[in-house]
Amino acid sequence: MKVIDASNCIYGRLSTIIAKELLNTDEKIVVVNAADTVVTGSRKYVLKRFLSRRDIGSVRKGPYYPRVPKAILKRSIGEMLPKKTTRGKEALRRCIVYDGVPSEYRDVEKVILDKAKNTKVSGYVTLAEVARIMGREVKVVE
Repeated sequence: MKVIDASNCIYGRLSTIIAKELLNTDEKIVVVNAADTVVTGSRKYVLKRFLSRRDIGSVRKGPYYPRVPKAILKRSIGEMLPKKTTRGKEALRRCIVYDGVPSEYRDVEKVILDKAKNTKVSGYVTLAEVARIMGREVKVVE
């Protein structure tokens, strides 16, 4: 089992790294602090893009776009996996995402992915802010 700390990591890069890791190993991956993951770009553009995704389709038929940071991150990881194959489905089942750090993973050593770290001083939005704009307040598990 590998525990990855997603705080201050770039959304897309983190998703690709985790998706590749899930496909290449049979290891369970737990991602903590998903609410602190950052989406780079201007605030106005990023929020407009996420709001437009939410408004696609209808209430009855979908597609249903998640509004909670952990679900947004898990969906992006899943979109990078071959979900129609058994291999991809099993890989996504081995991925667990949390908004905060649950008590059972508090003392476990967390892996920090340097390739996915955000080095920008400005020009990014966290997934917690995206969730707040989309209509969901984030409840962090402590």
